[in-house]
Amino acid sequence: MAVQVGLIGFGLSGSVFHAPLIHWTEGLKLAAVVSSQQDKVHESYPDAKVYQDVESMLQDNDIRIVVISSPNLTHYDYAARALEAGKHVVVEKPFTNSSEEAERLIALAREKNLLLTVYHNRRWDNDFLTITRLLESGVLGSISYYEAHFDRFRPQVTRRWREQDLPGSGMLYDLGSHLIDQALTLFGKPNTVWADLRKERKGGKANDYFHLVLGYSNLRVVLHAGSLVREQGPRFILHGDRGSFIKHGFDPQEAQLRKGLGPGGEDWGRDAEDQFGKLTTDIGGLPFTGTIETVLGSYEMFYRKLADAVSQGGQAPVPAEDACDVIRIIELAMKSHSLGRVVTLDNR
Repeated sequence: MAVQVGLIGFGLSGSVFHAPLIHWTEGLKLAAVVSSQQDKVHESYPDAKVYQDVESMLQDNDIRIVVISSPNLTHYDYAARALEAGKHVVVEKPFTNSSEEAERLIALAREKNLLLTVYHNRRWDNDFLTITRLLESGVLGSISYYEAHFDRFRPQVTRRWREQDLPGSGMLYDLGSHLIDQALTLFGKPNTVWADLRKERKGGKANDYFHLVLGYSNLRVVLHAGSLVREQGPRFILHGDRGSFIKHGFDPQEAQLRKGLGPGGEDWGRDAEDQFGKLTTDIGGLPFTGTIETVLGSYEMFYRKLADAVSQGGQAPVPAEDACDVIRIIELAMKSHSLGRVVTLDNR
């Protein structure tokens, strides 16, 4: 019998990134949604219950997993209440607004013997999966430089909560959490953090630009995002002592989900050929320069792994401890910007 899932929030995150993937995952059933938009929910999921408040859904004994895709300010409260109600919990990134809140949730989940995970879906971006495979192959040698961008051209400030002066708002929490999680997944925790945060758009109330440098012993990781980037450069740049890899373009899965497409389609997670990354290295002692076909993206793996973890007792798709480390780096970045200097990881 499928595990019943309750979803809190049916905005962009809930309706595009969570509900479709839950619906398409064998072993899971989207059984309930907390939303004021009952008609919108039932248009896509006619069999799902629609609750007007969180507490009513938490009292539904059939719901075993609760997915929190509401604004960042609510993540800690809703996650704590769901765990207290005996539910396994998925929290949309960023996990929480502080590492202290994250640590409390992790302790509560352990106490209740419940699964707690965070939706860092971009671990399954096609470009990131390609980079992971390249690093595992050793074709680039020892990496000395890694640069990742999440740039946009959005010159107008909107009234969305992510762009207001609120805890957990701003680009560092929003897009920065993706880039930081990817970097930590590849390289582990850094020794140092340096950050420059800005409000580069007129009328901006939250940071809409960041430039982070994570320091490792023999590696520098540069993570960057801006809101006024009309002509975009590479998405990823990697240099090692055997070669380089440069990749343009974005994984297509978000755009595909917005169009109602999903896993199983012929082009799901597939890069256009002109977006393939350029590899420069040597093979068998001979110089090589050419494009590398991008690995297929697979956002569906998060919920497949979640279904297995709940039904078979496996590991969470993204350990909550990993997501807590992301929040710690965000806190250190804000501290670095405030002090105007490099800070160390144990200097919190």
